[in-house]
Amino acid sequence: MLARVLSSSVFGVDGYLVTVEVDIAYGLPVFNIVGLPDAAVKESQHRVQAAIKNSGLAFPNRRITVNLAPADIKKEGPAFDLPIAVGIIAAAGGIGAGALDGFVL
Repeated sequence: MLARVLSSSVFGVDGYLVTVEVDIAYGLPVFNIVGLPDAAVKESQHRVQAAIKNSGLAFPNRRITVNLAPADIKKEGPAFDLPIAVGIIAAAGGIGAGALDGFVL
């Protein structure tokens, strides 16, 4: 299932919207983040997984792909942990479709 979460970031002095797209599919359990993330964003895999498990929710044991769009702008820092976690929960069916419309995390 695919979930989209809106977020934002700053590049220089300009702010821009970032769409966090999370796809959970059958296959080997792998967690990939694509879309020009820096090291801190790639490390969010561990933080997000621990946060979801420690909140009492089940972490999906499937292939998880997170796309941070637009892909041509570098994403930096741990600010994407929350939208990634919410996207995983939504893609796993824990949040109803459309519940995130109009919100920026």
